Amino acid sequence: MDVTLKPFNFAQAAARAGLGVNGLPLANNNNKAAGTAGVQGPGFQEALSQALRGVSDTYNQASDMQKQVQLGNPTVSLEETMVAMQKAQIGFQATMQVRNKLVSAYSEIMNMTV
Repeated sequence: MDVTLKPFNFAQAAARAGLGVNGLPLANNNNKAAGTAGVQGPGFQEALSQALRGVSDTYNQASDMQKQVQLGNPTVSLEETMVAMQKAQIGFQATMQVRNKLVSAYSEIMNMTV
């Protein structure tokens, strides 16, 4: 059995996968004719930033409500404050799980042999 190895051509492999050399999807002529563009929407970094901002806002709101309950503000109920604190805690725990998965994936990629 005779096996010959060819050098890896990244550009060809990316084109077969429907991606450009920069990793973005190639614009298909059929899609342009139909009036649709490539992938739209926020990037990963923007989506992650928005999610972190949301968790931070929830935590800050719960903290403010807790202070108002401690000061005896009659417009803020203890029940609403407890629910807000639980929402903030769940959001924080979910954020930590995402962070742990990202660190794990990064470590796994860095340990791959090329």
